[in-house]
Amino acid sequence: MSKILLIEDDQVMRENTAEILELANYEVHTAENGKLGSFKAIEFCPDLIICDIMMPELDGYGVLHVLSKNPKTSSIPFIFLTAKAEKSEVRKGMNLGADDYLTKPFEETELLNSIEMRLKKCNSIKKNIDSEQDLISFLENAESNGGLEDITRNQKTSKYKKKENLFREGDIPQQLFFIDSGKVKAFKTSDDGKELITHVYGKGDFFGYSSLLQGREYPVTAVALEESQICKISKKDFFQLMHKNKDVSSHLIKLMAKNVAEAEEQLLSLAYDTVRKRAANALLTLESKFKSTENSDPTKIKATRDDIAAIAGTATETLIRCLGEFKEDGLIDVEGRSILILDVDGLSDIQY
Repeated sequence: MSKILLIEDDQVMRENTAEILELANYEVHTAENGKLGSFKAIEFCPDLIICDIMMPELDGYGVLHVLSKNPKTSSIPFIFLTAKAEKSEVRKGMNLGADDYLTKPFEETELLNSIEMRLKKCNSIKKNIDSEQDLISFLENAESNGGLEDITRNQKTSKYKKKENLFREGDIPQQLFFIDSGKVKAFKTSDDGKELITHVYGKGDFFGYSSLLQGREYPVTAVALEESQICKISKKDFFQLMHKNKDVSSHLIKLMAKNVAEAEEQLLSLAYDTVRKRAANALLTLESKFKSTENSDPTKIKATRDDIAAIAGTATETLIRCLGEFKEDGLIDVEGRSILILDVDGLSDIQY
């Protein structure tokens, strides 16, 4: 059953619309203003959001702006619901990233058809570009949907050894990368040679597309954290895919928005969080990449102390001291060079 969040300040309209959706077999959650609606959206991540524009606390445009900056909610289909029908309002909503726009009063079938269409499109995108599926399968789907010929026959698959470079900061981008297996770190190097890891990519992740889209040099260096199998799409095929398949374009735009939001969070963390908090966040970042989907055993992180320190933005010695404290608190355990994550919630709760 699909979950829908309805954000509407008019009680009668909210109750009537919720009843229509429930009769159509949707699980409906409601909020009477934009601020409460934003909190609810982040809390339970609905499959689709219907939102009025003119509301107290936070208007619909504000809600869309807030949710588009959050990686958890940035890809949720968003339908504006408003009494305004001026073209300028429609254009403003669409420019902000809304998926559809319904004008009150509306027909019941109009509402349900719009919801069904948006959910189908969203599911299609997830099916075609699910980060866990094989890249070749995705490209075959994109080829059949967008008419791109022979894309699968042009793919280059390369094996990278641990610590081997994929590209260096300042290189000219020539391809899009997809991780079939293994892990890759992206980092910037300071003038004194220290690393700051900006991203850790794992199986199913795309990377390198931002520089391709912007037509600029790579701002980071990418290095394999372990032996990795990397699929590559040429620059030419990448842009053909972008131009011929709108779903692919939409998905990559949302991925870029997610990366921007993550970068903003990392900067805020470096500026305001304690060293313990940053060290805990670094472990949680790696836990999400190393976590096994096949069993519920504690996640084992195989990363050097230097790399973990580079993610946390601190000295290796400081990071080691924090790890010792986490071990004493029962949050982690150490097996040789590997770290076992014993208490994810405990690490998440660290503030000081």
